[in-house]
Amino acid sequence: MKLTTRVFGEVEVDDNKIIDFPNGIIGFPDLKRFTLMHDEDEDASTIMWLQSIDEPEFALPVMNPLIVCPDYKPMIDKNGVAELGELDDQEILVLVTVTVPHDLTKMTVNLMGPIIINTKNMKASQNIVDNDEYPVKFPIYDILKKNKEAKG
Repeated sequence: MKLTTRVFGEVEVDDNKIIDFPNGIIGFPDLKRFTLMHDEDEDASTIMWLQSIDEPEFALPVMNPLIVCPDYKPMIDKNGVAELGELDDQEILVLVTVTVPHDLTKMTVNLMGPIIINTKNMKASQNIVDNDEYPVKFPIYDILKKNKEAKG
């Protein structure tokens, strides 16, 4: 399937790379089909894009929360992920949304609303965690800068 996206221009998306969000995502309940993309020039282990198939102009920056919060262990109500099917630790991908303001030093991730993807059946949901210690706006600029410096 071909998409014309705001971030990546025209792209080809394989049907087996489409992630189905039966309930949409928070704030966008009508957007149910997405794919994960990343800049060819960038390391895919940092910021990726959750690109909407339903609305090609819409893409959310996302990342693996363990990059910025190594002890991240969200507690999620099992009812919130029931539509994902049986979850095996080896087939779960957890992502968090990234907010990138004009002032990059104020970049944050939302640790309170992780996206859980069952990579086996490509079903996903965004849930609010039961942990009180995870904020909606967790600052990450200094952490990413330190990680980059450590890599050389």
